[in-house]
Amino acid sequence: MKLVCSKANLLSGVQIVSKAVPSKTTMSILECILIDATGREINLIANDMELGIQTSIEGNIMEKGQIALDAKILLDIVRKLPDNIVTIETDSSFKTNITCEKAKFTIIGKSGEDFSYLPSIERIDSIVLSQFSLKEIVRQTIFSIADNDNNKLMTGELFDINGDTLRIASLDGHRISIRKISLKNIYPSRKVVVPGKTLNEVSKILSDDVDRDVNIFFTGKHIVFEFDKTIVVSRLIEGEYFKIDQMLSSDYETKVTVKKKELLECIDRATLLVKEGDKKPIIISITDDMMELKINSTIGSMNEDIDIVKQGKDIMIGFNPKFMIDALRVIDSEQIDIYLVNPKAPCFIRDAEASYIYLILPVNFTTV
Repeated sequence: MKLVCSKANLLSGVQIVSKAVPSKTTMSILECILIDATGREINLIANDMELGIQTSIEGNIMEKGQIALDAKILLDIVRKLPDNIVTIETDSSFKTNITCEKAKFTIIGKSGEDFSYLPSIERIDSIVLSQFSLKEIVRQTIFSIADNDNNKLMTGELFDINGDTLRIASLDGHRISIRKISLKNIYPSRKVVVPGKTLNEVSKILSDDVDRDVNIFFTGKHIVFEFDKTIVVSRLIEGEYFKIDQMLSSDYETKVTVKKKELLECIDRATLLVKEGDKKPIIISITDDMMELKINSTIGSMNEDIDIVKQGKDIMIGFNPKFMIDALRVIDSEQIDIYLVNPKAPCFIRDAEASYIYLILPVNFTTV
């Protein structure tokens, strides 16, 4: 195999597919990126058997062939090459020369025939949305997934398609994030659970361009994201997702309208007095036109008042400050509505358009 391409194209492609290279594996071939130049295009592929990414880059194929190269070594080499034309050449013993200007690296690859290609997925059942929209709704929900495998379903996000609406939901047992967007077309109803890792990696590759689309295809066991010159294939998480609609309620005893930025900055200041790993709640007291926020820790204490518009009863309630900050950082509205029932019941935060819903469980606290 012999191919020639720019360093910029090669680096971009290697960085994209590296996201599907496992950090730990007993199969050394999975630690590699496959450079496939057997067809008309230069394709780069990585696959950890749960998540696979393929992207094509521009360049000239002088001799057709394929080689699997260690992903970390390849990425490190390409990063350090001069910004010029790169030549990659292999021989029958898988010895690979990577040359750019006066720099020449020689590394030993593996046979491309041993590499696991992406599964062949029938592309029939799909939806289309802008890359910007998908990136945004993942950003606004991904922080609510569980970070351990005690419950596999909690490590993924629900994609719920109903007519011209896509709803994405995530939960970790302490909070729920739900984001709804309108689609351009009407689609058959479908619910799938997509691994959080997949969505994290896809969102890093997506552009911020509202005019560039992503096609999302579904099968019984896989989801495919197709955009630009990149294909991402991931296994779905099997099982029935939690009945989140039963957890949502329209009942409330207290409704608070508050400026999001002001509330976020106040809670952020309060966390200066909380050591990492310390589970000190922020205590919120709501009276007529005032919200008082207090925190007490081994370092010290802090309290601050915020102007609000309140409907309903006075209430005092405690929350994990990090969980509040996570939600406030991703809500784009200038004002938010907070709905509360009592100090033991879940609290709801909604944006002005009700396109974003965040449920957070309160925490117990003792008043001094």
